Amino acid sequence: MSAQYVCDTGDLEPGEAMRADLEDVDGRPVPIAIVRDEDGNYHAISDICSHGQVSLSEGEVEEATIECWLHGSTFDLASGKPLSLPATQPVPVYSICVEGDNVLVDIDVTVGASA
Repeated sequence: MSAQYVCDTGDLEPGEAMRADLEDVDGRPVPIAIVRDEDGNYHAISDICSHGQVSLSEGEVEEATIECWLHGSTFDLASGKPLSLPATQPVPVYSICVEGDNVLVDIDVTVGASA
């Protein structure tokens, strides 16, 4: 599978996140958090916290991290590694690119700690 369109660059301001539901090769939904860190860089990580079934895209973005809104675990956006408890397992981080005004994610290419 190749990179899939998730949003336009203007859809996210620095420090914001949004959810995108992509499909894998078998047609199963893959929830992704598209995050624009405070420096303006885009990241794609699993939208599901590794500690519980909670949407990370609803959490706070600070610098290059995102915090799970329910239990407070913080994840590094580049590696997916948890930086605070109660989460102990990383979340998948996916390949993301910007082409013109389009933000694209390839869910078949994982990067960072969860690769």
